[in-house]
Amino acid sequence: MKKIIPFLIPLLFCLTKSYPQNVPSLLLEKNINSTFSIVAYDETAQEWGVAVATDNIYVGNSTIYIQPGVGAFSVIAETEPSYGVRGLAHLAAGKTVQDAILTVRQQDEQAHYRQVAGIDHEGTAYTFTGTALKYWKGNAGEIYGDGYVVMGNQLAPKVLSKMSESFENSEGSLAQRLLASLVAGQKAGGQLSGKQSAAIVVKGAYNEWFNQIDLRVDHSKNPIKDLQVLMDYHYGRIRLNQAIFAFREGNSQRATQKLTEAEPMLTGWTGMYAKIAGLQAAMGNEDAAVDWIQKGLAENPNWSVNLPAFYFLREHGDMKSIIQPDSFDLQDWESALGMLSNLGRELEVIALGEELIQSKQESSYLNYLLGRSYFYEKEQEQAIKYLKKSLKMDDENVEARVLLNKIKKQ
Repeated sequence: MKKIIPFLIPLLFCLTKSYPQNVPSLLLEKNINSTFSIVAYDETAQEWGVAVATDNIYVGNSTIYIQPGVGAFSVIAETEPSYGVRGLAHLAAGKTVQDAILTVRQQDEQAHYRQVAGIDHEGTAYTFTGTALKYWKGNAGEIYGDGYVVMGNQLAPKVLSKMSESFENSEGSLAQRLLASLVAGQKAGGQLSGKQSAAIVVKGAYNEWFNQIDLRVDHSKNPIKDLQVLMDYHYGRIRLNQAIFAFREGNSQRATQKLTEAEPMLTGWTGMYAKIAGLQAAMGNEDAAVDWIQKGLAENPNWSVNLPAFYFLREHGDMKSIIQPDSFDLQDWESALGMLSNLGRELEVIALGEELIQSKQESSYLNYLLGRSYFYEKEQEQAIKYLKKSLKMDDENVEARVLLNKIKKQ
């Protein structure tokens, strides 16, 4: 790598004047994250969260630090991870959030380039904005609220006040309120130099992995909008699962309500379309199921891999030319049988499965599906027969073994 000629260094400083935080980053190999951010605590849900947006890539990579039950930190401007890593360690050891941050700052020779916010296990917040940030173009500062703090640099004048107002007045989960705050900040002008990435992380003392939030848009012309899409996908999938559970429990009214909520939130996530179509069909809405199938095919040609599962719709007017059983291989037939069973159409599974075996199309999994359908139809001897055949063909078929053991214990 060529050395930088000494007389060029002043020129570099001039060229980067509108982005002064880039100078130490480029010359001293520091991380660059000039952003706006909100750190918050939800006492009721026992959740800690950080939302952040910037004009650089992958902002979530180095700016967010959360330990449920301990606290959370957001570290921006010239990012220094030790504020988050050591800050959490200090909180866990019993220091106040102010002492945790100031202890790290005392050993940081470039603290004037930092902007750090932290919140402890009770929602007490502390933040500081490095003195050098006041020379950067745009506003730099912070606003405290009840259980939260917003901060940022290189901002349009009303960004932080609008973020604060939005968080205080919005409803929903902590993650949804954090996102609303980011949206409000961007609508108020956001970072003067533009936007490129955004992230939201929420962790709770009692949350399982599946309801933790860790959403990141690492590079986009509209990162906050894309983050909204990811948030919709997260909550849309939850609502779809609630709809499926309600339907299985016989609560068709709740199933319809949750499915209606889920569908617009999941539009664009083609991986969910088969699940939606299957539930619509199970609820007797075949036309709606077909609409989602066609939507999947239009958005992603590879979605056609799901078609065999919808074998039962082959006579539907819009599906006759799309679902072609003559081209099915054995795994396609297994998909068809599996969906029929999911719909509770066990007699059709049995008839089709027996027909396939007679035509010399047989596998361990096909025999398992047959055995399961006979089990659901309370024909135990037939169920045992096919489950044993399944295990004879593949003794590692765990599903067949588990079901067979269950029958034997009855």
